[in-house]
Amino acid sequence: MERGAVIIIKKRRRGHAAHHGGAWKVAFADFMTAMMAFFLVMWIVGQSKAVKQSIAAHFRDPGAFEQAGRGVLPGSERGVDGGGMSSGSIQEARAILEKAAENLRETLRQDFAELQNRIEVRVTDEGLLIELREAPDDGFFASGSATAKPETVLVLAAIAGELGQLRNAVAIEGHTDSRPYTAAKGYGNWELSADRANAARRIMEEHGLRLGQVEAVRGYADTRLRLLEVPFDSTNRRISIVVRPNGSAGQDLDTEV
Repeated sequence: MERGAVIIIKKRRRGHAAHHGGAWKVAFADFMTAMMAFFLVMWIVGQSKAVKQSIAAHFRDPGAFEQAGRGVLPGSERGVDGGGMSSGSIQEARAILEKAAENLRETLRQDFAELQNRIEVRVTDEGLLIELREAPDDGFFASGSATAKPETVLVLAAIAGELGQLRNAVAIEGHTDSRPYTAAKGYGNWELSADRANAARRIMEEHGLRLGQVEAVRGYADTRLRLLEVPFDSTNRRISIVVRPNGSAGQDLDTEV
């Protein structure tokens, strides 16, 4: 090596491995979501019948759980009925509705004997159900109209007088058959079913329902037929009054039942 020569030292740097993509994060998130859903299903399977019914009711009608009251699970502050209720409370609530149903049946037998075969009163898991069904040659409203007949006003007034004594919230629903409504342009079965339900609400509030006791008025047109196999049957045209099993509504909540 010559004196004065410049010595150059080369240091090789090892390259870093390329960064992994983010696909694994998406896959991992999907896996965790599936596991959470699995454990949620397993948890529901192990719950009591009352909790299962409350969860099912929530998915059928989520809006109802925005009302004040108990929630689906024990300790909840919102919702309508009862996963956190004791079996005694559930039985007591059902007994109140059974008593109201018995009183209504007796009133119908005494005062509306000619209509009682067109009015059903029964207690279901979702509450007290009262249905006013049309006959092939007679209805509770004028044909194609939301104008209630005089006898309909009397029937709804009698029902309101009984339900107004309860603390329970009430929903009123209108239903039609599948015949297209063509009497007016821009007006169909949706409008007719909603208008009839709202007309029933007005009558009942004038004759006994407390202020705020009605929690919902709904028009379903022909989307919830009573007889699916006979869509034009007259009994598909009906007004349904649903009394919630444990949902308090309106004012005067200290009223004794």
